[in-house]
Amino acid sequence: MPSFDIVSEVDLHELSNAVDQTNREVGNRFDFKGSNARVEQRETVLTVYGENEFQIRQVLDIMHMRMAKRGIELASLSEGDVHISGNKAMLVINVLQGIDQDSARKLIKKIKESKLKVQSSIQGDKVRVSGKKRDDLQQLITRLDSYGLKQPLQAVNFRE
Repeated sequence: MPSFDIVSEVDLHELSNAVDQTNREVGNRFDFKGSNARVEQRETVLTVYGENEFQIRQVLDIMHMRMAKRGIELASLSEGDVHISGNKAMLVINVLQGIDQDSARKLIKKIKESKLKVQSSIQGDKVRVSGKKRDDLQQLITRLDSYGLKQPLQAVNFRE
């Protein structure tokens, strides 16, 4: 029986490359000379440092451009609030990995509403979909973006 998995993943290697490119550009730009503006990455947590909120927003714009060029969807980023203390500012960004239980339930509900002859189940942080006809699964893959979940979804591991 054909099946595939619906996941929400970010390539961490591409993410670290985007962070490195951002730091290189920030280091070379004239308007950042003498400042301590930078982006640090620890696993799936990004921390943006700057002197004020305006500078952090400029670094974010650069980072968003670099991520878009590397195929990282910006919807997978969860930004917090800018914390300002004295002449330093900091912003913590979480990178969403996997589908949480509530989103998985919503996704399964949307799949059932589509009236396609497929079965879906939650498998940890992903949703496995199987069906008798390959065409039904391919139709579902094309409809994934229209389900309106907050995080980007990918269809992987298609098996016959």
